[in-house]
Amino acid sequence: MPPSDVHVRFEGVTKNFPGRTRRDPPHQVLKGIDLEIRRGEIFGIIGSSGAGKSTLVRLINGLEPVTSGRLQVGDREISGLSEGRLREVRRDIGMVFQQFNLFRSRTVAGNVAFPLKVAGVKQPERDRKVARLLDFVGLLQRANDHPEQLSGGQQQRVGIARALATDPSLLLADEATSALDPETTQDVLNLLKQVNRELGITIVIITHEMDVIRSIADRVAVIDSGQVVESGSVYDIFATPQTPEATRFVSSTLRDRPSATTLQRLRSAHDGRLVTVRVQDRPGFQTTLSQAFLKRDVTAEIVFGGISELQDRPVGSLTYALTGDDGAVDHVLTALRADEFDLEEHVA
Repeated sequence: MPPSDVHVRFEGVTKNFPGRTRRDPPHQVLKGIDLEIRRGEIFGIIGSSGAGKSTLVRLINGLEPVTSGRLQVGDREISGLSEGRLREVRRDIGMVFQQFNLFRSRTVAGNVAFPLKVAGVKQPERDRKVARLLDFVGLLQRANDHPEQLSGGQQQRVGIARALATDPSLLLADEATSALDPETTQDVLNLLKQVNRELGITIVIITHEMDVIRSIADRVAVIDSGQVVESGSVYDIFATPQTPEATRFVSSTLRDRPSATTLQRLRSAHDGRLVTVRVQDRPGFQTTLSQAFLKRDVTAEIVFGGISELQDRPVGSLTYALTGDDGAVDHVLTALRADEFDLEEHVA
């Protein structure tokens, strides 16, 4: 990829924190991170609590120094920069926080104006920009209210307006919807998509919720124990996760594969062999399956699963109870695997 197309690049980045005492060895939080975030995309970083995703964000905005490796933000390598140079880098980065971090003593307009005031923007220009930003996030009529008069979703909209005040090219959203209910979460995600689409701002969204990634991101990296264990397009990660960590996150939102408890119930209700087939974006997917079963006189009953749409393509899994001669079933499954169907037989 041409360097100009990369907004953030990690090359072998590690991050260590000191041990609790002088005798304790350093604690390595990030381990050899290699990652590229493209200009103008929405990039998701997902991981469980303690996986290292928030530390990774603090490296991007220079709040924590890299222990080893190279980290480039825009056209600058920021590993090793002085605090003065890091402040210049941060001016081009907006931050949106989980708990909003608004000043309770300031009005909505005052919160959005604060970074402009710090930057030395004169009041007439400051007032015009604040009005424009509040109009963009749909809160111009609440300019003179204080944060406690707003709902959580409205407070996060103020946070987004404040993050946009300095015209950043990069926006970091760290668990920006974790404190919100599902409906409000979707409203905030739609606003972030609008920011990306209309302003062309690169967005990095950090979350532990796969539903958020599914709703907003173009690509995603899965982090576990300080390492990127899988990365790629959101569709590819959802359709064909390659690691247990990615599979666990995908299962938490698609809920299309039977749990151990559900498998027990299905076995008691159906005599056939239980097989889960992952849905693929290929012409005649279900027709090919049906014909393969019919050809060998195998009866296939769908007993669990679901198909949904992601980025205009199908995603999901279907679980069948297959009845018929065991040899015929074995032959069908072997033929489907040879035809690159992704399937799993659930053996008791």
